[in-house]
Amino acid sequence: MIHYDYRATGLVVFDMLEAYREPIEAAGSIDPAKRLIEACRGVGVPIFYARADHRADGADFARTIADTDSQFRPWGPDNPYRTVPPHASGSPGLSVLAEIAPQPGDYDVPKHRWSAFHGTHLELSLRSRYIDTILLIGGSVHVGIASTAYDARDKDFQVTVVPECCHGFEEQRTFFMEKVFPRMCNVRLVDDVINGLAPVAPVAAG
Repeated sequence: MIHYDYRATGLVVFDMLEAYREPIEAAGSIDPAKRLIEACRGVGVPIFYARADHRADGADFARTIADTDSQFRPWGPDNPYRTVPPHASGSPGLSVLAEIAPQPGDYDVPKHRWSAFHGTHLELSLRSRYIDTILLIGGSVHVGIASTAYDARDKDFQVTVVPECCHGFEEQRTFFMEKVFPRMCNVRLVDDVINGLAPVAPVAAG
């Protein structure tokens, strides 16, 4: 069984927001995420809520133009490219799901790109607490989770992705959990992670 030093572990909750409630509920990830968050709170693992945050005028939107939108529909006259966010900074859609809402002492990590590290205080906040291991949950798996996991790996953080606590298209989730993440980090079931967070009892002297 994998064991986590809860003193050197942080939980990153990525884009589990009201705007994405439908795919999150479809993936069934709220209850497992809630259990993991409660387990982390129980042993003092700090929680970092990485959440999309964009200006209403779209001035901080990425400038690259992909072939399709998030539903893989090509851009065109019937599907014009979006230049402003569907949910602007401060809107209800960008609030964390009520079931797993942040508590005092948690970290708020507003982000403007897919990686939770890019242009945010996440790395500084982790390193200032001597955290070298990240538990990563949320979605979408093939977008923000993947981008954050790649970034964390290149920054020499140990990463564990917890599949039951993630959301996104099922095909992409399965592919990344089975074919991509095992090559670069750990993929562990939520029960195994929770059990691994439990403090190890000292061995009694013989």
